[in-house]
Amino acid sequence: MSDRRFLDEVLSAGDDPGARSGIQVLDARTRALVKVAALVALDGPPSAFEYAIAAAQANGATPDDIVDAMVAIASTVGSSHLVSAAPKVAMALGYDVSADLERLDPAATAS
Repeated sequence: MSDRRFLDEVLSAGDDPGARSGIQVLDARTRALVKVAALVALDGPPSAFEYAIAAAQANGATPDDIVDAMVAIASTVGSSHLVSAAPKVAMALGYDVSADLERLDPAATAS
């Protein structure tokens, strides 16, 4: 509790908290997916999703991996968090939500 040396070591290790302490930590891809899952749980802002998903993809995560992470936490965070996060995740993945909604209901754009 309040081990300042350990905290300083973890914080100074940057993206690899186990680098200096020898603690076994998650690999970069898994860590990035956990961050996306945390954003879902906290209803993070779109900009945070963009950053986290870009980091996840840079570390080898696929769009399917990101969706799988969301499905894995569904029973914990609840459907309202998933529904809220889905468009943010889709936009961060480069998916044009508006264009697909218009294709589903062409009458909506005609009025």
